[in-house]
Amino acid sequence: METSKSGSGFFPDKEDLQHIIQWDVRNWSKVLRFWEKHFAVRPGMKVLALGEREGGLSFYFAKKGCEVVCSDYNEFPETTKTFHTEKGIDSQISYARIDMRQIAFPDNSFDVVTFKSVLGALGNKEDQDQAIAEMKRVLKPAGALLFAENAVGSALHRSLRKRHVNWAHRWRYISRDDVQGWCTGFSKSNFKRYGALAVFGRSEKQRSFLSYIDSVVIPMTPASWRYIYFGVMIK
Repeated sequence: METSKSGSGFFPDKEDLQHIIQWDVRNWSKVLRFWEKHFAVRPGMKVLALGEREGGLSFYFAKKGCEVVCSDYNEFPETTKTFHTEKGIDSQISYARIDMRQIAFPDNSFDVVTFKSVLGALGNKEDQDQAIAEMKRVLKPAGALLFAENAVGSALHRSLRKRHVNWAHRWRYISRDDVQGWCTGFSKSNFKRYGALAVFGRSEKQRSFLSYIDSVVIPMTPASWRYIYFGVMIK
């Protein structure tokens, strides 16, 4: 079992980032610094992590000293719990099957609700809006919804997804209008769109290389071309 110092000052190393982010790591991992900039996570906070099949975000928040409900719509593979045990944070994590459209917790239960690349699986705006409303309901006053989600992106992104992503026809990519609508009822919100080229890489090595190019071209391209949405919404 691995043991290491945990707490609000924890930030993952390269190996940990691979576990937390898993895919297109260099671009998607920027969400962690963005969250830290706009919301202070403290040890002892209660966190609900949604869509956590591999348990990456649950690991991240547990390492920051939080008590985490690691949830998914389906049963977890045994490897998820094994991973948490090996990282020495299993005592801080409980597991639950949750439909994010009907979260089975009372109002004002959590300091943080979080998810990464999961909302699109609902497939339609109505269910996505309902899920966000449920997340807001279970947040405590001054609690934060911390998320990263696949954005609509450019016309090129949309075209290539149709050709090469098997599940693209079932996934609903979020837009600026979606995010602005979700802000209703939250006291404060901050958002960022990121990523232009790395998603086109056919391997993680290619995506990592293209992410360096992204860091150069992003300031010169329209925000509407970005394929990742980061967000912090405070109740």
